[in-house]
Amino acid sequence: MTVSPPTTPARQDLIARFTDMLGPVGVITGETDTASYCTDWRNLYHGRALAVLRPASTEELSRLVQFCNEHDVPMVPQGGNTSMVGGATPDGSGREVVICLSRMNRIRNIDPNDLTMEIEAGVTLKAAQDAAREAGFMLPLSISSEGSAQIGGVLATNAGGNNTLRYGNARELVLGLEAVMPDGGVFHGLRRLRKDNTGYALRQLLIGSEGTLGFITTAILQLHPQPRAIEAALCAVDDAQAALKLLGLLRARDPALLQAFEFMSGTGMDMVIDLIPGTTLPLGERAPAYVLLELATPRPDADLREYAEDVLGDALEEGIITDAVIAESEGQRTGLWKLREEHAEAQRRAGASVKNDVSVPVTHVPELITRATVACEKLIPGIRPAPFGHMGDGNIHFNLVQPEGMAPDAFLARSHDIMNTVAAIVKELDGSFSAEHGVGQLKPYMMPSWRGGAELAAMRHIKAALDPKNLMNPGKVLPPVTPGT
Repeated sequence: MTVSPPTTPARQDLIARFTDMLGPVGVITGETDTASYCTDWRNLYHGRALAVLRPASTEELSRLVQFCNEHDVPMVPQGGNTSMVGGATPDGSGREVVICLSRMNRIRNIDPNDLTMEIEAGVTLKAAQDAAREAGFMLPLSISSEGSAQIGGVLATNAGGNNTLRYGNARELVLGLEAVMPDGGVFHGLRRLRKDNTGYALRQLLIGSEGTLGFITTAILQLHPQPRAIEAALCAVDDAQAALKLLGLLRARDPALLQAFEFMSGTGMDMVIDLIPGTTLPLGERAPAYVLLELATPRPDADLREYAEDVLGDALEEGIITDAVIAESEGQRTGLWKLREEHAEAQRRAGASVKNDVSVPVTHVPELITRATVACEKLIPGIRPAPFGHMGDGNIHFNLVQPEGMAPDAFLARSHDIMNTVAAIVKELDGSFSAEHGVGQLKPYMMPSWRGGAELAAMRHIKAALDPKNLMNPGKVLPPVTPGT
């Protein structure tokens, strides 16, 4: 049974002070009203919050953070609450406040000469994409949760997504930042400069820090020209090695045209087709694996359709692919992407799953998939490996679904065994145990063995210097200090 935080004068006084600073609309209390802010998207973590606080400006946030710092109130930054690793969920103590910047949701400016967008942290990624498109430009960040994920959280986790292959992760698109630091001070870094060699790049320290070093409030993002032609194709392949050959062929022909290159296992695709209404496989028959690729160019005179037909025709002749379909309309293109984007939901419907967001050098992706599949099937007979993801940049979501007939709780009890089995192979292949989802509260235990020594020590020093009271998103990213770590 969940027990509510005690109603004490101290707690009531804190809530009264919060209300004075933010107004009644900026403060949410009560277990029922705060419940959705205290559970993560995957339903793995369930916490309690002293209150959910919603400042409407950087000035309000600055005063709020200064007050929390002075009164030792732990703070949990939260955007759209789409974290896959529990990075935005409070603990169970009822002492922490969740601070959500959803009221800070203005797109301040789009500059057509600089190709930049100045945007507040509470704007959803989808709204930012739409605003850029309406202005004739493209914000290339694209992730499955873009309809609810907010810019502040997207940057705090250095989101990657489908277009990283061409445009890079979130940090490659950020020119300037404004942020409220753990003591309430404001970092004024909203500069639209591509060249600025004036000391440490503090914005890059905040990007990817998962809210442990401060609150990102506003950003200046790099936009790109809107593509004038886009072609998407779904290809059937025999295995990941064939997919890698297809990637090599596309890069050899014209690497500038390739915008996305997504791998999907046959098992994962079967789950989508069987469990997600409205999805159909637009190929002659099901295959062991698939690639969804997208080509795009801003050039007005490019015959991208002919190019796509030629290169896929050659791939078919060479035996690299066994079948392919090119979208004939925007609706068909959306349908192809739906097959990719519904993988996580299909796996949820298929049963309990353990997610491994990992990356390896692109050349090692086939070996990762082969070895991890064998190792996990040996660990738990009947387990259903369903790897998919951004093969073009080496990031594979090596997800595993429970064996049919196995109790979900019993399967999830083996989560760390499964994660460690996959991680051991990733480590041997010079990869990372977290590619784009972050560390959150799910994976700090991995940090000493992967990022120990001088690297972890430097992270601890930075955290201690900026947040000496450990009030900013405590329990996330960095593991507790123990001898040897």
